[in-house]
Amino acid sequence: MPNGAQTTARPVPTVRRTWPGQLLLELQKDPLAFFMRAHTAHGDVVRFGFGRETVYLLSHPDLVRDVLLTHAQSFHKGLGLERAKILLGDGLLTSEEGFHLRQRRLLQPAFHRSRITTYASAMVDAALAAADRWSDGAELDVPKEMARLTLGAVAKTLFDADVEGAAADIGHALTDTLGLFGALSLPFGNLVLKLPLPAVRRFRRGRARLDAEVKRIISERRADDQDRGDLLSMLLAARDEEGQPMSDGQLRDEAMTLFLAGHETTANALAWAFHLLGENPLLEGALHAELTAVLGGKRPIPEDVPRLKVTTAIFSEALRLYPPAYVLGRRALEPVPLSDGTLLPKGSLAVLSPYVVHRDARWFPEPLRVDPQRWTAEAKTARHRFAYFPFGAGTRSCIGEAFAWMEGTLMLAVLASRWRLQPVAGSAVRTEPRITLRPKGLRMRTARTAG
Repeated sequence: MPNGAQTTARPVPTVRRTWPGQLLLELQKDPLAFFMRAHTAHGDVVRFGFGRETVYLLSHPDLVRDVLLTHAQSFHKGLGLERAKILLGDGLLTSEEGFHLRQRRLLQPAFHRSRITTYASAMVDAALAAADRWSDGAELDVPKEMARLTLGAVAKTLFDADVEGAAADIGHALTDTLGLFGALSLPFGNLVLKLPLPAVRRFRRGRARLDAEVKRIISERRADDQDRGDLLSMLLAARDEEGQPMSDGQLRDEAMTLFLAGHETTANALAWAFHLLGENPLLEGALHAELTAVLGGKRPIPEDVPRLKVTTAIFSEALRLYPPAYVLGRRALEPVPLSDGTLLPKGSLAVLSPYVVHRDARWFPEPLRVDPQRWTAEAKTARHRFAYFPFGAGTRSCIGEAFAWMEGTLMLAVLASRWRLQPVAGSAVRTEPRITLRPKGLRMRTARTAG
């Protein structure tokens, strides 16, 4: 266990295989299992070699703090987000240093907690509309339903745009685009786009479709020239130190980043939350008892959120067991001494996996058990601060974290007040690690709640 910096670098266990490319193949096949096996077998610091790439898997909260907070200025984003620029451009998620700081300061007011409460009505409206679409006994593709729900909410709250008519096309484009990111994020993944593969053609088509939608929203708002008090109005009105507005390219990159990141994570977490509820009848009973006691059939408002403790805890457990951002990468700009005595060489890649840390029994006893009691004030105070980081941490933590918590809690409350989702017999749910951790095969049947 890390317990203070040492003067000399300690030896680090290195994972090797018998033939070249074997590690890379294992990583590509199932990155979650790969990281879990490495941590279980070798501990909190494990080194891998992928050609010229040296990777360190760091799985102790002290080391998470070292990388994301203490030495944050000694790192840039890792390989995955370097490649994400192919889709997101130089937006807030992928930009670095001074440009990133400038853009974050520009966007921050739209995500202040006081501002987020004004988005709550649109979030609830979107959830109620979804609940009205469902019918008793219907079989749902839960991830697709949650993506449609959160896509509409983000478009309305941040861009005051209606994408309902294009939701299906956007969903297909997202699936086609994100489907290639697992391969792109691997060492040598930049070569994939040069290959004449069906997946590459789907990626290009999907990216073009998403580009067209974002550019449509920007073009319509430029023509409208009204301040609607949303994020896009702020971006359009922004001026740099020389009084110049953001270029169409900058607008596109920031809008695309928030359009995708703003709904994908919450959609995944909601889908996983319903999966956990379907597998835990007692937990579902506790949720419905709380919703009856707190809401009593009324429409939820932001002031209800602190009282929805079980609801929030279920969302927290979904983010713990199935963190949408299941792996974070940081590239060392210089040699970086870690608090356990490990020295990360310049140019090496530090990999942090919330999926691994969140399933460590040292921080979460019986980690595979779903337990709302993990999220009492006392339990959170007693736990290492960096043992739970579904939205990252430090200066590069997700700007939309408070937005996601509000959205996830309210939407889960609305949908669960109206419907129970029951597992479909014979369905096999599994993780699908792409750029986010999606559920695959998650089909559930609707049952209207009593009353």
